[in-house]
Amino acid sequence: MPVTVRIPTVLRTYTAGAAEVSLNTGTVGEAFTALEGDFPGICSRILDDDGKLRRFINVYVEDQDIRGADSLGTVTPDGSKISVIPAVAGGC
Repeated sequence: MPVTVRIPTVLRTYTAGAAEVSLNTGTVGEAFTALEGDFPGICSRILDDDGKLRRFINVYVEDQDIRGADSLGTVTPDGSKISVIPAVAGGC
């Protein structure tokens, strides 16, 4: 199923500047596997050494946080958008 993965600015060096990438997948985990196949090295910034979502990365399918769903097993309906959002920290 075709889905669109929105790539945050900080990771666009892996995608030659592309802000969005279209993939044919059925789950978030499959999307990340396909993303890594097309853009080697990008998933090391999203997933930890155990293949789990890094704690400072938020991922949404449409408006649903995948941590509140099935995490990487979250189904991606045809035409849906996956947003990868790194946490922002800092202070005044």
